[in-house]
Amino acid sequence: MRKDHLVKGLADGLRIYAAVTTDLVNEAIRRHDCYPVAAAALGRTMTGALLMAANLKNREALTVTFNGGGPLGKVVADATPEGYVRGMVMDPHVNLPLNAKGKIDVGGGVGMAGQVTVTRYTGLADPVSGSVALVDGEIADDLTKYLLESEQTPSSVGLGVLIDPDFHCIGAGGFILQLMPDATDACIDKLEANLERIHSVSHMVERGMDAKGIIAEVLKGFDVEYLTTTDLAFRCNCSKERIAEVLATLRPSDLQSLIDDGKAEVTCHFCNTSYAFTKEELLAIQQKQQEHAGKQS
Repeated sequence: MRKDHLVKGLADGLRIYAAVTTDLVNEAIRRHDCYPVAAAALGRTMTGALLMAANLKNREALTVTFNGGGPLGKVVADATPEGYVRGMVMDPHVNLPLNAKGKIDVGGGVGMAGQVTVTRYTGLADPVSGSVALVDGEIADDLTKYLLESEQTPSSVGLGVLIDPDFHCIGAGGFILQLMPDATDACIDKLEANLERIHSVSHMVERGMDAKGIIAEVLKGFDVEYLTTTDLAFRCNCSKERIAEVLATLRPSDLQSLIDDGKAEVTCHFCNTSYAFTKEELLAIQQKQQEHAGKQS
């Protein structure tokens, strides 16, 4: 099966984006040492973020943040229309029993006493954010509600992450289906019948379906026009230079404390990469900080 990818498609009165994300979910599991609940929550959130970012312009980006008060803590994903995503979950080692349906209890991990927030970075001076209260913490229904209430876009979101007993993802993907203004009642009725019939997205991917296959299954009986295909990957934009810039924003006393320790190690929350700084490097950062403060005064 081909690597992770996202496909856009159109049909009568409908727009659909579908994605296969198994590899990037496994990369997130590896980087964060995720137990199944965290893996499923983070995987669904990253997949949803990629699907929502697909209609952005180049060099734009968005962040999806779930903060439901559950034991996982915040679940966050950043995505770009170029197909890059990164994500983090505050407590990746949450271990919960299966829910009443015998499935991974993502809702119990995320919680329902909170909201989902989507922040779009469009190159304007300030990013644009919207939030809605959570439906069930299972991610897909929450994003469906967000798109309807915050962006006035009637949508159906399907997301799935299948985890085996060895904490390995064996199928992950999703779709966002949106009604266009010219959608007819007959089209909507046929679509609703399809959505009731289809299997979970994660099982479609496990069986070997690609994104076009997912679209064909969801839109069975429709004349689908397939548009662009975008490769997807877990990619973080952190670097030692960026971390050094963050260190330069510390209070002078805090930076001096690190210098007194003789070294510092900073870990990126999104990708778990650690960056080590020697005393000499910290002194150089301090000098730049002092020079900048001198110019400001």
